[in-house]
Amino acid sequence: METEFTKDMINSLIEIGSSIGISLLMALAILIVGRQLVKLILRLITVALEKSKVEDTVRIFVTNLLNTLLMILVFIAAINQLGIETTSIIAVLGAAGLAIGLALQGSLSNFAAGILIVIYRPYKVGDYIEAGNHAGTVKDIQIFSTVLKTPDNKIVVVPNGSIMNGSIVNYSDQDTRRVDLIISCSYEDDIDKVRSILEDILKKEKRILKDPKPQIAVTELADSSVNFIFRPWVKRTDYLPVYYSLLEEVKKRFDKEGISIPYPQSDVHIHNHKE
Repeated sequence: METEFTKDMINSLIEIGSSIGISLLMALAILIVGRQLVKLILRLITVALEKSKVEDTVRIFVTNLLNTLLMILVFIAAINQLGIETTSIIAVLGAAGLAIGLALQGSLSNFAAGILIVIYRPYKVGDYIEAGNHAGTVKDIQIFSTVLKTPDNKIVVVPNGSIMNGSIVNYSDQDTRRVDLIISCSYEDDIDKVRSILEDILKKEKRILKDPKPQIAVTELADSSVNFIFRPWVKRTDYLPVYYSLLEEVKKRFDKEGISIPYPQSDVHIHNHKE
């Protein structure tokens, strides 16, 4: 009797072990094969996105997101093969996700803003923008933040949430830009002569576009000066060189033509009174 009982127990243990072993092997096979399938799918998607000339930022974001989602599905399938109820695991993961989400509201906000930036693309790598109280050239667009390089060669990491919650000024989106200058002369100067000088400066500057037409006009009769708006149009890449060149040329021509540029000053009058 004991021998038969022992044999039955051994057979039962063998059957259980075989069943568990087969389940473990199947689960392991699902993980290995699933991982290879995920790699293949991601490779095909990457090739398709590259052929579509999608920006690197979008491509990397999409492939990383799909990799995470697909591997979660593979993991759940492997657990299900072991006979473990995945419903309870999903519920636990959901509760944990909710708790983590409440603890990381700021990070999730930045993540959502990063998705919006990738979708709507208000700027791209290489653009010069002003956003989140910072200005600089976009060096990298990440999931949670945007990396800017300032003109003085500093790196600024700006959270995507603060960018999307405010105004975004993209200086590189259009091919042309308008140079806005205020040029002042004194009330004693001939404003027709001043206008003629400014027009001549524009004619000699080859980088200024003829269309749209430059604008020169009296904009203000200020306390101590007559102010002109001086607004030529240039190519985006010529903006700063032309801006600096025009200011220098105006000063040189005004000095040569005897046109004065007013500056703030005060006259102090001292009166002597006899007792």
